[in-house]
Amino acid sequence: YQVGAGVGVLSWLTFYFSDKPIGASSFYANVAGMMGRTLAPVHTAKLKYFQENPPKLLKWENVFLLGAVVGAFLAATSGGDFSGRWLSPLWTERFGDSMMLRLGVAFGGGALMGVGARMAGGCTSGHGISGTMQLALSSWITVVSLFVGGIITAMWLFGGL
Repeated sequence: YQVGAGVGVLSWLTFYFSDKPIGASSFYANVAGMMGRTLAPVHTAKLKYFQENPPKLLKWENVFLLGAVVGAFLAATSGGDFSGRWLSPLWTERFGDSMMLRLGVAFGGGALMGVGARMAGGCTSGHGISGTMQLALSSWITVVSLFVGGIITAMWLFGGL
């Protein structure tokens, strides 16, 4: 309950100070823009998205995502849950101990989530926290679909289906 209330207050403060919803997918677009400016500057400069949202190293989205990673690490270590394992026992029991398979699935799934976030106009945290808080019907549909899809995928992957 305390974490839920904290996220709600964080959402209010984010809207108040930045007039933007909480979300993480714009971080990836920002990083892609910075890479594009380095690798293909002429092409990147022509893209409407990056004309309207110029990529910068220090943006609130970058700090938000870095804070999430650091916060997760601190929570795991202070709570005694940090194991230092790359493969969980559940994963190795179901799929074996191939690190390449695990990395391939993780990066492939992350890429699909990134594409989906761009197509949906926001990521799971953007729709799940900010969108539902604003009572946006599209966000509620997205969140229900995410939970249903997640349950079906977990049951399929780990033997429940």
